[in-house]
Amino acid sequence: MTRRWFLPESPDVLGMLRAQLGTTRTALDAFAAWAHGDVAQADIVREKEHEADDQKRALWRALRTAFVTPIDAEDLFVMSAELDEVLNGTKDVVREADVWTMTPDGAIGEIADLLVVGAGHLGDAFGLLGEPGDGATSAADAAVKSQRGVERVYRQAMSTLIDHPEPREVIGRRELYGRLLAVSGRLCAVAERVWYAVVKEA
Repeated sequence: MTRRWFLPESPDVLGMLRAQLGTTRTALDAFAAWAHGDVAQADIVREKEHEADDQKRALWRALRTAFVTPIDAEDLFVMSAELDEVLNGTKDVVREADVWTMTPDGAIGEIADLLVVGAGHLGDAFGLLGEPGDGATSAADAAVKSQRGVERVYRQAMSTLIDHPEPREVIGRRELYGRLLAVSGRLCAVAERVWYAVVKEA
């Protein structure tokens, strides 16, 4: 009788997380282009949001079967979930702008650019996850630091609405700015989870 040995599955879950971030970064690049006036890029944001959803679900399924993972499976799950919220929030901004029939203004463009910068630092952090040293946490710190600029732009933009004569404009802009601030917060949450994951493995 022949014995068959079944080796546990070892899907590249970290590679899958990096791929999800890559799609997110492409969507954020498109979002920044939309925020600076290229309205056709809204379709790419929506398309990439669906693609990233598929990548997220594939990663979550892989985590159920993976025998070992390079970092804790829960941390991979949380980072994937928070990335998903980054892209969901970005898509919602595009959708809300359509609902309010509002074009992006300078503040939205500035915030979009800062989100792109933050996602770039996350890419560096993800590339160093599982490696010795503090490279991943340093890149995560840079991601968080980049988002402090979002808070500054948000406050300035909100202050300009105080004396605005058109209530509809005030309500709509406030909604868009608030959603973008939340997206930035989600991006920071991913960076903080990088820190948590690295500390646990130390």
